[in-house]
Amino acid sequence: QVQLVESGGGLVQAGGSLRLSCAASGSIFTINVMGWYRQEPGKQRELVADITSGGSTNYADSVKGRFAISRDNAKNTVYLQMNSLRPEDTAVYYCNGRDYHGRDYWGQGTQVTVSS
Repeated sequence: QVQLVESGGGLVQAGGSLRLSCAASGSIFTINVMGWYRQEPGKQRELVADITSGGSTNYADSVKGRFAISRDNAKNTVYLQMNSLRPEDTAVYYCNGRDYHGRDYWGQGTQVTVSS
């Protein structure tokens, strides 16, 4: 089993920045890809960014050039640096870990609210 705990959400004005953190514990050696997803009320959860164990990254078009995902393997932590935030970035952000069998693990979510 893998446990994921997010932190760093909050309220910020448009144009501001936030950094989300996701600390992993448990059977973390099974995790291949770590990522961040977000979900607005009434909408499907969508991928924001992910990073493989080898460091390859992938971003949603809507956040390219503004968000950056990184991982600190020594701390078993994944970060999402969010810059130039927009009101449309408002959502609950979830940390995700996917193991080599394709099984997904999720954090509890953290609210990000961007005011205009």
